Amino acid sequence: MNPKSQTINIFPAVFFLLLCAQQPSQATKDSSKGQVKLQNRRLGSSVVFPVSGNVYPLGYYYVLLNIGNPPKLFDLDIDTGSDLTWVQCDAPCNGCTKPRDSQYKPNHNTLPCSHLLCSGLDLPQSKPCDDPDDQCDYEIGYSDHASSVGALVSDEFPLRLENGSTMHPHLTFGCGYDQQSPGPHPPPPTAGILGLGRGKVSISSQLSSLGVTKNVIVHCLSRDGKGGFLSIGDELVPSSGVTWTSLALKPPSKNYKTGPAEILFDDKATGVKGVSFVFDSGSSYTYFNAEAYQAVLELVRKDLKGKALKDSKEDKSLPVCWKDKRALKSVHDVKKYFKTISLRFGGSQKNGQVFQIPPESYLIITEKGNVCLGILNGTEIGLENYNIIGDISFQGIMVIYDNEKQRIGWIPSDCDKLPNVDQDNGGDLSEEEAYPRGFGLMGELFTGTDASKNKKDGEL
Repeated sequence: MNPKSQTINIFPAVFFLLLCAQQPSQATKDSSKGQVKLQNRRLGSSVVFPVSGNVYPLGYYYVLLNIGNPPKLFDLDIDTGSDLTWVQCDAPCNGCTKPRDSQYKPNHNTLPCSHLLCSGLDLPQSKPCDDPDDQCDYEIGYSDHASSVGALVSDEFPLRLENGSTMHPHLTFGCGYDQQSPGPHPPPPTAGILGLGRGKVSISSQLSSLGVTKNVIVHCLSRDGKGGFLSIGDELVPSSGVTWTSLALKPPSKNYKTGPAEILFDDKATGVKGVSFVFDSGSSYTYFNAEAYQAVLELVRKDLKGKALKDSKEDKSLPVCWKDKRALKSVHDVKKYFKTISLRFGGSQKNGQVFQIPPESYLIITEKGNVCLGILNGTEIGLENYNIIGDISFQGIMVIYDNEKQRIGWIPSDCDKLPNVDQDNGGDLSEEEAYPRGFGLMGELFTGTDASKNKKDGEL
């Protein structure tokens, strides 16, 4: 077994394996005329979704999305780190967490493996079609051996746009009929994943190709577990005040990877430079490589010497925790003991773009009343030299993934105020157990994974 697979046993790193199975499919031929109409209209509006969830103890953020005709509501984990949207599928479904009446029911709407979104993903694991009309199957494998197996389907996505119009585009997504989660942590109770990565199959890319919205994603995650909002399109992007940095284009990546940055602690240099980051809403926490992590941890601990907080070895919520004389109730009780960590992209102090991570964006208060460091050592769990900015550091910030101009931006915002949509957060998800979501589509970082060993063929 590849040693990387052995070291990453809790946090899922997703890779796609598209296989050509059996069963000819009708690839939504009746929707082609409607698609042409969408392309000709070029609305360029936006769609906005209320977001529910939190970093701790839930561990993820989700939106409610209607799929099908008649429409059916699904709660989907938002993930800018992966491309493929998939939902639990009654085909029938093995290992699904949702009851059958809450699963997606396919209706002869699978895509053939010759379809552009099946054959054009440019994945090293892709296999050629034995027959162009064969059903397009997928497998999503996780490094903790959790997986989803299913078929690509196409169906209506009823959307109400910010310009007041309603659209019913046919979009491609995964119908997952075999979910496996043999690891120590249960899967999140959502119906699936909303993939918002840079690949062609992501929902944002599909909406852009149809002319419904521009390929711009905006999320604003509020603090204190109040949710926030998600937008596809550029209408919510402020005309000024946004800090922008370029996305890395070489080598090509489906992740939102930035150029190199310098890490600062209390506005002072740490000596750690040339660090690239992936912006990933599919990760609960922020991950630094070993060098950066140790440098920051040493500075934090040095700053705490002589202060009231003491190491808490008994709290296993996260690797590094501290306790006060009394149980803590809020990060605001202890933020005075910690300094702001900053990432300076694009050059010197004069012209660099700074992403600030204040204490409330890298600390959590656990159920035991302790404070823990929400920046983790990514090298220890197999991320090698990669670095992830996750949900904990997105709180209170509007983050903009601009695929039109190949850049990413951020601006401090009041994410509790939902712009121009009804305050309907919906959902009925348990918060009894924390589930630290992983790194979205990070499959290009890993090789030799064995999540496909237990693949089961199926037909829809």
